[in-house]
Amino acid sequence: MSEDLDCPVPARPEAEPARASSRPAVASLVPGLALVLALAVAGTAVGKAFPLVGGPVTGIVLGVLLAVLKRPGARLRPGIGFASKRILQASVVLLGSQLSLTQIVHVGAGSLPVMIGSLAVCLTAAYGIGRLLGIVGDLRTLIGVGTGVCGASAIAATAPVIGAAGVEVAYAVSTIFLFNVAAVLTFPLLGHLLGMSQHSFGLFAGTAVNDTSSVVAAATSYGRTAADYAVVVKLTRSLMIIPICLGLAWLVRRRDRAEAETTARPRLRVVKLVPVFLIGFLLMTTVNSLGFIPAAAHHGLGELSVFLITVALSATGLSTDLAALRRTGPRPLILGACLWVVVSATSLLLQFLTGSL
Repeated sequence: MSEDLDCPVPARPEAEPARASSRPAVASLVPGLALVLALAVAGTAVGKAFPLVGGPVTGIVLGVLLAVLKRPGARLRPGIGFASKRILQASVVLLGSQLSLTQIVHVGAGSLPVMIGSLAVCLTAAYGIGRLLGIVGDLRTLIGVGTGVCGASAIAATAPVIGAAGVEVAYAVSTIFLFNVAAVLTFPLLGHLLGMSQHSFGLFAGTAVNDTSSVVAAATSYGRTAADYAVVVKLTRSLMIIPICLGLAWLVRRRDRAEAETTARPRLRVVKLVPVFLIGFLLMTTVNSLGFIPAAAHHGLGELSVFLITVALSATGLSTDLAALRRTGPRPLILGACLWVVVSATSLLLQFLTGSL
């Protein structure tokens, strides 16, 4: 070992390749990113034409289909991996620009019990029913959070916190999408059958439908007033991403400590507990709450956030292991169906109990 330290000749040649290797590392992202961006553009176009489907779901479907036809080679994998992780995190940060802490005040105290109660019941049911069905923890967490909070956006925010695999993200997004479609088709009929007012149906759609696009689709078919109220409820419900991700980060950190713990007991640091992208999300939400983001910029930032989620989910689709997806079987779909019924019934029951039905 001392001979290596005493020999000055290799020092410069070793340093040169280290600097040179940083350029190819960046360049290696280009092929995969180009493919993912092309899929995201196509997915966005389909989502614009068919809002019920949406860009993110289309992106992940296109990615899966392409992976079936031809599995991405080694040349494409660095860019695909970058998109599925880093761009996903950036999309979550931008999502904060659409949320404001003051929105809770605007939706009124009457909607908060329905919103929080439905979420609590959903997460509890996801844990209990998921365990009963034998579904692994990360997958049942993604389906539970996707159903209870805000669909693909919540899944996108939660996946990096718990370290979920790409196949689990793909299955969770697909499951959520299936019941979004079911909600859009059946909820307006149910609302008319129950004689719900515009305000009541807006609260129902905002608390029981998952993705924002599906909330808008369901509520708009019921009436303009219902749509306006449903969107506010839905955005306020999306704020629940913050405490849920913080809680999950704490649980993951605690689990990792327990697994790695031997004789020494490392000190838990709050800074390490919170993922960097979640801090960015919180800062973006705070900046928007203080009014520093102009109202005219909200639409553009929202569109960019959705596009970045589409990019990330397209990459997830490309890296999906279909064999693992088949091995998972129908149980996650059964869990999604159960949670959809539970959340819908809970929302209606809580509206009835609080006098807002």
